[in-house]
Amino acid sequence: MWVVIGMLFLAMLFLTFKLGAEKSSTGQIDTTSWTENEIMNYEMHGTIPARAQSNAPNSPAGAGMVGGC
Repeated sequence: MWVVIGMLFLAMLFLTFKLGAEKSSTGQIDTTSWTENEIMNYEMHGTIPARAQSNAPNSPAGAGMVGGC
């Protein structure tokens, strides 16, 4: 029984790191043309400037916030 639990735990760790690596390599928002204030608002609050929302990957129209909080 402990062997099965150990194998499941290792599989869970592997899949967690695999998914984390995939998410970090895709879907990044280009912030090179943003002002310092816009970058701060994005990092602290998750808000995307209105002029950049059309360039944001996978963002629903009019969402304005990354996490929806």
